[in-house]
Amino acid sequence: MDAYEEKIYNILKQEFDPKNLQVKDVSGGCGSMFAISVESTKFKGIPMIKQHRLVNEVLKDEIAQWHGLQLQTKSV
Repeated sequence: MDAYEEKIYNILKQEFDPKNLQVKDVSGGCGSMFAISVESTKFKGIPMIKQHRLVNEVLKDEIAQWHGLQLQTKSV
């Protein structure tokens, strides 16, 4: 995990206290596209689209610099 992936990881870890969290730069290393998977009890009872909105809100400053995001969320 590079420093930027770790930054994103730490932001999500702090906000969602995930049971499982994966952050991967899938842009070939330039930091413009990420694949993120978050499994958290904080998503319990929340529809997937709202889960995605929560993640997008937390990462909005980072996402503004990206070309794309592959996001998976799951309630545990």
